[in-house]
Amino acid sequence: MADLLWYQYALIGLIFAWSGFVRTSLGFGGAVLALPFLLLVHNDPLVFLPIIAIHLLIFSSWIAWQGNRQIKADTTTATQSNIDWRYLKKALKIMIVPKLIGVVGLLTLPPMIMTNIIFAIVLVYAASYVLNKPFKSQHRYVDVVLLGLGGYVSGTSLIGAPLIVAVFAAHVAKEQLRDTMFVLWFILVVIKMVSFIVAGVDLQLVHQLWLLPCAFAGHLLGERAHRYLQKADTVLFFRVLGVVLIAVSVMGLAFSTLAA
Repeated sequence: MADLLWYQYALIGLIFAWSGFVRTSLGFGGAVLALPFLLLVHNDPLVFLPIIAIHLLIFSSWIAWQGNRQIKADTTTATQSNIDWRYLKKALKIMIVPKLIGVVGLLTLPPMIMTNIIFAIVLVYAASYVLNKPFKSQHRYVDVVLLGLGGYVSGTSLIGAPLIVAVFAAHVAKEQLRDTMFVLWFILVVIKMVSFIVAGVDLQLVHQLWLLPCAFAGHLLGERAHRYLQKADTVLFFRVLGVVLIAVSVMGLAFSTLAA
């Protein structure tokens, strides 16, 4: 990232603020809803994924800890955890092998191919938002398939959240869902970070210093939005978001094709 222009840095800062907002308000999507925009600024997933991963580690652990502290402070729910550990352990047993396979794919595939895969996946997610037909899981075998695919996609690009959330939402109580997902993201990202370190990937630690405050600003706004979205109808929000993501993904695929 050292050779980028000033306006590219500005755009990257805004996108990471958007990433922090989405991650905190929805409980997922900080990567899947930000990575397509980042790739339009600089077309190399391995530049941004370590930054996204470190942000996930920081904010996921922080939010889960805050949720646990609030539960303990509330005498009416003192015996209830904000994390569904039972289902979390069950899901991890299904996801761990596909996750490791996906990590190997990320580190071996050329950046151009990986970028096209990311845009294609986001395009599918975006279409489901526009049509108001999000991925849903209503059968045990479907659960296994979606968790396996989600683990693999998470291993390749950290954008497997919609597939994974589709399963967790059917098995985890609403009040536990966000914090349970953040613990899962923490575990999956630790695996990712270990692979980055072993493979010698640049973690962009210098750029973490100024991008973390950008993500934190989005995080603060996301906390307010999360409280609002718990009570509001989010169909319109996701449809507008889906249209934007479709446009971005189509442009990204077009630029990628022209560059090739």
